[in-house]
Amino acid sequence: MTQYLISLYQPDGPTPPPEFLEPIARKLQALNEEMRKAGAWVFAAGLHPPTTATVLQAKESGDIVMTDGPYVEGKEHLGGFTIVEAPDLDAALEWGRRIAEITYLPIEVRPFQGEEDPSCVP
Repeated sequence: MTQYLISLYQPDGPTPPPEFLEPIARKLQALNEEMRKAGAWVFAAGLHPPTTATVLQAKESGDIVMTDGPYVEGKEHLGGFTIVEAPDLDAALEWGRRIAEITYLPIEVRPFQGEEDPSCVP
């Protein structure tokens, strides 16, 4: 089984009101429970806004430059993620599709590199 990262991208701006978010949160919680029962769920988490990010970048001089805020400026940001185990990409995409139907957010599904992957750096 391969692990897949299912990333949820949300638009920048104010957080929607609780009456909008609560039904979505309930549906996601039910889907997470369904993934657990299916043996696919590994981990899921939401993230604080990108303004809380700190970026570290190594320079050739050996210094580390630290800056506040997101690495990239954009109109949307990574808002949360789920990690699932699936037998293949199609199965992982099905979980991603279900999340997209609940949240109406853009969803990216990407496999983790593994030891069986020759492009994986040890």
